[in-house]
Amino acid sequence: MKNHTVLYVCAGLLVLLLGGIAVFSWHAAEESRDATAKAEQLQTALSTAGMRTPTTDQIVRTLGDDGGAVCFDPGSALRRGVLYGQLTNGAGGPGQRPVIADNKVVKGQLLIVEVYCPQYLDRFQQVVDDLKLAEVA
Repeated sequence: MKNHTVLYVCAGLLVLLLGGIAVFSWHAAEESRDATAKAEQLQTALSTAGMRTPTTDQIVRTLGDDGGAVCFDPGSALRRGVLYGQLTNGAGGPGQRPVIADNKVVKGQLLIVEVYCPQYLDRFQQVVDDLKLAEVA
């Protein structure tokens, strides 16, 4: 009788474990479908804008289904500082100077924000509007 109890407990634990794996897999597949749909939407927007488009898999791995680091409050002071730091002449230290960047520089990031986190689009558009951009490339 005792052997049957151990068998039933082990079988019950196995069923619970397999059920947990199934639920987790279903949730991951759902997120993957959302990520793929958003990646395809971004690819379309990039190609319409005349920009080079990464593969769907590259976009999914980088941005996921929520935009990743790009959508983590893109208009905040820290994010603006990072953006401004990238729009420089490339020198280090005291030789580093801001430049007038090409107007296509932030277009890709604007498209990502538009597709993945449209709630931040107006705020990030204000940051971009404050930049001095021109057709230099």
